[in-house]
Amino acid sequence: MVTVTRNKLVYITYSILDARGMVVEQHDIPVGFVHGANSGILPAIESAVAGRKVGDRVEITLAPEEGYGLRDESLVFVEELDNVPPQFRRVGAEVLFENESGETKAFYVTSIEDGKLRLDGNPSLAGQSVTCLVNVMDIRDATPEEIRNGRPLDAAQGTMH
Repeated sequence: MVTVTRNKLVYITYSILDARGMVVEQHDIPVGFVHGANSGILPAIESAVAGRKVGDRVEITLAPEEGYGLRDESLVFVEELDNVPPQFRRVGAEVLFENESGETKAFYVTSIEDGKLRLDGNPSLAGQSVTCLVNVMDIRDATPEEIRNGRPLDAAQGTMH
C-alpha cells in the first residue's frame, strides 16, 4: 500500500472551517503537491498527511501563525467617504492598491459609518484558528521535474497556502 512520503506526488481535497465550524473555503477539485519538496503547501498540512494513504481523512487545527497569520493593524485604515470613488462605497467592496514595486494588494471595505470608510488588507481569517479537513485522493511517485517544481506538471494545480 502506497503512503505519503518524501517525493511522492499527493493530491488532496480540503475544507477550511472557522472557529464556529462554518465552511469558509472548500476545494473539491484535487490540489497536487510533492511531499517534502518545498511545494508551497502549509507545513502543518504536509506534516499531517505524512504516512497517510488514499482515502484517509485528516483533521488539523491551525493556530493563526500556522494558517492565515496574525492581524496586522498597519493594514487597516480609515478614509473620509468623500475621498472614495462611488463604486467602492459599500461594505465588501475590493480595492486594489499598488506599491512602488508594482505589487498589488487587495483591501476590503469592512464598515462605513459617520462619513468614514474602513479598509482592511488582512485576510478575513487573520488572527483566528481554523480547522482543515483534508482528504488524501491520490498518491504516486513524482517525476524529477515535479520534485524540482514541488507540484504536478499537469494543468495549473493550486496549492494551499
